[in-house]
Amino acid sequence: MKSDISPYWSNLTKSLSPYTPGEQPKERRYIKLNTNENPYPPSPSVIAAIKAAADERLRLYPDPESTSLIRAIAETYNVEETQVFAGNGSDEILGLAFAAFFNQADEEKALPVLFPDITYSFYPVYAGLWNIPFKTIPLSNDFSINIDAYNIPSGGVIFPNPNAPTGKALEINELLSLAEYLKSRGKIFIVDEAYIDFGTESLVPYINQFPNLLCIHTMSKSRSLAGLRLGFAIGNKDLIEGIRRVKDSFNSYPLDRLAQAGGEAAVLDKAYYDTINQKIVDTRNRIVEDLKRIGFEIIPSKANFIFIRHPGKAGSELFHALREKGILVRHFNKARIADYLRVSIGTDEEMNVFVERCREIIKG
Repeated sequence: MKSDISPYWSNLTKSLSPYTPGEQPKERRYIKLNTNENPYPPSPSVIAAIKAAADERLRLYPDPESTSLIRAIAETYNVEETQVFAGNGSDEILGLAFAAFFNQADEEKALPVLFPDITYSFYPVYAGLWNIPFKTIPLSNDFSINIDAYNIPSGGVIFPNPNAPTGKALEINELLSLAEYLKSRGKIFIVDEAYIDFGTESLVPYINQFPNLLCIHTMSKSRSLAGLRLGFAIGNKDLIEGIRRVKDSFNSYPLDRLAQAGGEAAVLDKAYYDTINQKIVDTRNRIVEDLKRIGFEIIPSKANFIFIRHPGKAGSELFHALREKGILVRHFNKARIADYLRVSIGTDEEMNVFVERCREIIKG
């Protein structure tokens, strides 16, 4: 912790260790494979919708309920509108969910929230922000989430499927078994489905069977809208109402008019996004084979990124060498994964350059 902290900070502010996002370079000289953005542009219908919404109505507050957007999401996912919440990116929704569903440490019988030891690093940040006790469950040696390890008393469970930064996904039956266990104990199960559209089965069809199940999605990845900041949650109407209560106690207008219009158009243009996301999957599968041929070890991925290491190079060394060659990837200097890099899947052209630069570095 810094020694020059402000005397005006609260004790909470002093105790926080904020999340560190991936680098966003101002110059365009890099191939950017470090933040899991979609390499393809948004649907033309999205751009048209945003332009149409950019009129004199911008002087007015947007719809605080995001009614039209929520209706489109509900229709697309075959759920009720009362089972949908739209927010300013999935990160905001995750933060609201921590406040809505997990008890604080000073509350009576507050059990720890469970999530993996290697996962989205925003989870412990949210826990710290809301003073929520948590316990991390180690991944298996192959970086799989061990479902059985979560069958213990807890304040609830949250993790991504596929997991991040590993990209490994769980089978649907494993997830449903945990949902059933937590349901029997009156605890929530939050599944962060940020990467669900790249080859994994969603739990959304099971929300009526499990009133404790909440699925959180982002439009940053599979819908090419990282710059617009949009996300949504689908679950039992009582869970959605819980998130709304926290949201309306914090910011009653989280989604602006342009975001609502663009998000609605994105949700409705399924054909366009199915096409570009399949291209990403195809590129991912091809690049995995290319990297294996030059000695890389790759964790099986169902996301729009891969988690890789080379036995001949330390992770930090490879990270800096790639940066020197104009390619940004993500390196997490943490126990068990310090030799791995997370690499977002770009266009075929970008990934071909990435593989060639890796080959040059490995050959020395």
